[in-house]
Amino acid sequence: MSRPGFVLQVDDRTPPLVVHEGEGFRLERFPIGTRVVYPPESLPAVRDVDATIRHALLNPEGSEPLSELLRPGMRLTIAFDDISLPLPPMRKPDIRQRVIEQVLTMAAAAGVDDVALISANAVHRRLTPDELRAIVGERVFRSFFPQGLLYNHDAEDPDDLLHVGVTDRNEDVEINRRAAESDLLVYVNVNLVAMDGGHKSVPVGLASYKSLRPHHNSKTMVQSRSFMDPEKSHLHHSAIRMGRLLADHLRIFTIETTLNNDVFPAPYEFLNKREWEWSIRDQASMLAARRALGVAPRKVKRRVFHSLESPYGVTGVHAGETEAVHAKTLANVHRQQMVEVQGQTDVLVMGLPYLGPYNVNSVMNPILATCMGLGYYFNSYRGCPLVRQGGAVILYHPVPNEFSQLHHPSYVDFFEEVLAETTDPVAIEEKFEQSYATDPWYIHLYRTSYAYHGVHPFYMWYWAAHALDHVGDVVWVGADRHTVQRMGFRAASTLSDALEMVSGTVGRSPSLTYLHNPPHLIADVH
Repeated sequence: MSRPGFVLQVDDRTPPLVVHEGEGFRLERFPIGTRVVYPPESLPAVRDVDATIRHALLNPEGSEPLSELLRPGMRLTIAFDDISLPLPPMRKPDIRQRVIEQVLTMAAAAGVDDVALISANAVHRRLTPDELRAIVGERVFRSFFPQGLLYNHDAEDPDDLLHVGVTDRNEDVEINRRAAESDLLVYVNVNLVAMDGGHKSVPVGLASYKSLRPHHNSKTMVQSRSFMDPEKSHLHHSAIRMGRLLADHLRIFTIETTLNNDVFPAPYEFLNKREWEWSIRDQASMLAARRALGVAPRKVKRRVFHSLESPYGVTGVHAGETEAVHAKTLANVHRQQMVEVQGQTDVLVMGLPYLGPYNVNSVMNPILATCMGLGYYFNSYRGCPLVRQGGAVILYHPVPNEFSQLHHPSYVDFFEEVLAETTDPVAIEEKFEQSYATDPWYIHLYRTSYAYHGVHPFYMWYWAAHALDHVGDVVWVGADRHTVQRMGFRAASTLSDALEMVSGTVGRSPSLTYLHNPPHLIADVH
């Protein structure tokens, strides 16, 4: 059996703790009295994944079995999460491949021959053919991609978008035309964290920019009191309204999957363990990895880390009506990731890994690092934030002034032009968003190359809006000073220096909490 999440109070016997810092990690000695929140250990994986998938398809939640929804002559569309999930990518075969193969087998048996598969990438970058192949598998790729029946959603293609309606809050619902006009839309998801899935899948993943604006904006983001707690997230409230409107016009069969916390493969298995549990072999692996990473050029380290594939175990598969399915999914996610924590802290410390949802096979640029730390990790709570109102956040990451011109061209201009004038999310949205979102060159790169949409860096900055509104100070340890200053933050060389810098905000003897992830966790703060 797995053990629940663990909260440790550092004393003089506590060994140095691992802190992720981009393409590497350090061992840090935290002050005595620091509270350390560890993620739960991995839940047991299901024994027979294919049997679990089949059972879900034939015994769905709130729906007829999938086999009864399929018939000759119908139009079937299968949409699936793109490469932003899971993180890191999972060891082959991907769970989406295994689900899609069974759906296609049932469709073939029912005589369905009008089938298309769509990557639900919204305004994310297009996936390359190899990236599509990695998700759906070789057999599905060969059967559908050459015929143009496996492709990326295009949020800027006017001929392949359909305006379905408007919610009672005046939110436009406009999604992929092929999906909207299908007799059945099957959505295949990987629910890595509580933020994912449910009605956030179809109306977001297959949306146009017009349909993203009602919830991907600074006001909605700052009012979303944790993206990991859908009940308190205004973003999710909007997506739910849109999803329910869609459900009145379109038959959607949702398939959601959950994974355990078995994140790091060999030779990095020691990162899955608590430091005092390391064996002699683990300690040797840690020392060898630190030495190698310490001398390797950044591009080499990036290539090594981005080649990692996680040996996740599947903890559940549920299918059927979206809301009924998602309730089961969230229960699985909470069972794996929830850690009870008593009270808030003055200073929250977080180490950021090399990988986030938007730099797979790419660069973790400064905007993405900010989104990862102040957007996703800060919001990894239920109840109230781990850090008190007006407290401080200390982040570990080098934050080099480095961008991918292929994947993130609008980020470069956002960093140099927009942040040079203001870092306020509301002001940024009002003055700059429309020009970037409608810029013909950014749209061209999004549609024809592998670039994120021109509006994407704005969304990443809005993800941090709640944290920026909540905390009084943000300091980065080991970061490039000029880079973080452009974003309105400060840099320190060491944890001691960072604590000295935030003392004007939190005092000389603040309470300190270190959020020890990855793997993922949700702090249930009381």
